[in-house]
Parts: sequence; C-alpha cells; structure tokens
Amino acid sequence: QVQVVESGGGLVQAGGSLRLSCAASGRTFGSYSMGWFRQAPGKEREFVAAMIWSGDSTYYAASVKGRFTVSRDNAKNTLYLQMNSLKPEDTAVYYCNAEGTFYYSHTRYSPGVRYSPGGSWGQGTQVTVSS
Repeated sequence: QVQVVESGGGLVQAGGSLRLSCAASGRTFGSYSMGWFRQAPGKEREFVAAMIWSGDSTYYAASVKGRFTVSRDNAKNTLYLQMNSLKPEDTAVYYCNAEGTFYYSHTRYSPGVRYSPGGSWGQGTQVTVSS
C-alpha cells in the first residue's frame, strides 16, 4: 500500500497562492493515480483534483478549475497542488489520496470523468484563506 504525507498548508490572504506537496512511498511512483480532496468544517470531504497514473490527464472540480493545478515530480515521488487566486471558501483541510480509480459518470445533469479515492490517505494539511 502507498503511504502519503502532505505539507505546504498555511494561512494566506484572499487572492494569494499556496502550493501543497504530497510525498508518496511504498510503490513505484507513477504506477498509480493520485488526487486531492478537502474537507471544510461541518462539511463532507469533497474532490478537488486528480491526475491519472500515466500523468497524461488531470481532472478538477468545477469550483477550482482555472485556479488550481495538479502536477507531479517523478524524481521526487511527489504530487503537487498549486492553488492560485485563493478564496475564503477554499479554507479546509486538504488531503492527498493515492491508488484511486477513474470512471465515467453518466448522470444526466453532470456527466463526466470522476475520481474514486483509493485507500491511501494522508493526515491532511490545513489551508486557511482570510478575507
């Protein structure tokens, strides 16, 4: 099983930027898909972004598309989440996930690719955006 450790969270003003890192170990990096989720106080954990194992494709939640970018460095076994133009509503604990799978959702009103999380979760890193 893959182990992941997040870092890079902090306090930032609205409009600012942060880069989260997720260091992975336990399996050959790049042989499994990875993603980011977040959970705000009193809310359920929600999908943020994901990258397919080959690195060819990335997917984003509508709320962060155009502002967040997921990338990885195979030499460092690390997945990143670059967050720009941060908003107070981005405040949450951000979690890295590994070994998830992708599938296509045929729901009528919101069809598209979805990332189903795997069993490998980090401890989370707090991101707080002040207004």
